[in-house]
Amino acid sequence: MGEAELHQLIAGCLNNNRKDQKMLYKAFYGFAMGICLRYAGNRYEAAEIMNQGFFKVYSNLNRYDSSRPFMAWLGRIMMNTAIDYHRRNVKWADYDEVDEALDISNGEHADAKLNYDELLAMIQRLPNAYRTVFNLYAIEGYTHDEIGDLLGISTGTSKSNLFKAREKLKQLILKTEQLPQPDSGNGYGPVSISAVSVGMSFLVNFIF
Repeated sequence: MGEAELHQLIAGCLNNNRKDQKMLYKAFYGFAMGICLRYAGNRYEAAEIMNQGFFKVYSNLNRYDSSRPFMAWLGRIMMNTAIDYHRRNVKWADYDEVDEALDISNGEHADAKLNYDELLAMIQRLPNAYRTVFNLYAIEGYTHDEIGDLLGISTGTSKSNLFKAREKLKQLILKTEQLPQPDSGNGYGPVSISAVSVGMSFLVNFIF
């Protein structure tokens, strides 16, 4: 979508034009769903988060700075909506602080070559607290102090949740013996690694 077309759609949405709102939703559906799936435990939950996020997008378009990338702005709204969703629905466990939470490698390495859908399924199997911290740290690039502020938890709890997330993902990857082909007929549209701008090799290397 070109910049002119995008700004025309945004202008229509600001005037509450339903057709333009639907077109904007369709244009960024895959990108938004890709973000929400990482934070959600399943596709139903991801769709709920995404729809709440698009409601916030439409409600706050008058605050969008057109000199900045729209996808970055929309992505931040989806991420914040996911965080708000889990803050309302998740009781954060207060684990012991882990001073060396990042030094967890025991020499094991992943032999299987994962695709994004397979790793996503593993991330979705994490407990909510682990999954949210993993996403914020490994993918969004937040520090533990920043994550603590976002989620209302201590820095030590953030480190511990990341430690547990990486250990769990490592176990899931190492237990994988034969990987099925990704299902492209799920009815949710294409969600690819490019949609969330995360490199598979980076994530697997981070986990191990």
